[in-house]
Amino acid sequence: MTQYTYYHNSRCSKSRDGLELLAQHNIEPEVVNYLDTPPTAIEIKTLLDKLGMSARELMRTGEEAYKNLGLDNPGLTEEQLVDAMVREPILIQRPVFTNEKRAVIGRPTEKLLEILP
Repeated sequence: MTQYTYYHNSRCSKSRDGLELLAQHNIEPEVVNYLDTPPTAIEIKTLLDKLGMSARELMRTGEEAYKNLGLDNPGLTEEQLVDAMVREPILIQRPVFTNEKRAVIGRPTEKLLEILP
């Protein structure tokens, strides 16, 4: 049986919509409320590998924390960007849905279906 994890922000309508869509497909992932339980640097790096993207691509650039921390600086390393997401998890795009091998960002919500069998 495939194991799924859903990085969720209950205040986000897209994140709530994604859980509804998965329920319609009889998928009950492990739900991680990532603002309450922030992922570690290792977990974020694993997500990035599964997503096939850079740390900057996973970041919500419109967040106040992004501007306040100067994260638009192109000289910042992947490690620095990952560390910023660990400290300020609001910076992480949402929702993120994973299985053992792949992950997708649920924007639009239907993208979540891409990793179902």
